[in-house]
Amino acid sequence: MVDSLGDSLDRALEGAFTRRIPQSAQAQMKYLVKQLKGTKAAAQALGVSQRTVERYVAGKLKRPRRDLRARLEREVKARWQPQVRAKARKKAASTDGFVVSTRARFGFTAAPGTTDDARVRDITQALPPAYADRLFTAREQGANEQQLQRIAAEGLAQMYFRANNTRADGLGVEFTDVERIDIEL
Repeated sequence: MVDSLGDSLDRALEGAFTRRIPQSAQAQMKYLVKQLKGTKAAAQALGVSQRTVERYVAGKLKRPRRDLRARLEREVKARWQPQVRAKARKKAASTDGFVVSTRARFGFTAAPGTTDDARVRDITQALPPAYADRLFTAREQGANEQQLQRIAAEGLAQMYFRANNTRADGLGVEFTDVERIDIEL
């Protein structure tokens, strides 16, 4: 499965967590019910019946099916330690930036006679806080994967290919066929 940039942003923020998320299905369900203020809201978020949620909270059900286990973990992670997540996001977007490590196809639009054939490259590059802020903001506003990739491509073009605009002026970079992408704060 190919990584998505949005998932990589989420994993980067999860790396800032100071405590592990609840491990058992019962503990995760209790946390979700508390966060959503009721079993009905938790059931709607997970796509199960309210009675199923109540059984997990009471400890009568212990091992969820694989798909429910994945949804439960995703919903808990999305709500876990919001202040820690916000602090990490703010730090990346204001002072630190982050490091993008990717394996993808890069192609170029440049002056005639230059090598602009797209090829797969492994690139690890630090991006400044402005790009971190743009990516996190776009993610929060519901940007799709192509929009996120466009922002990342602009950052990689500026910092890696144009060396922070000290060379290759006007070089346009195409960022496609992403095989892997990881973000570290």
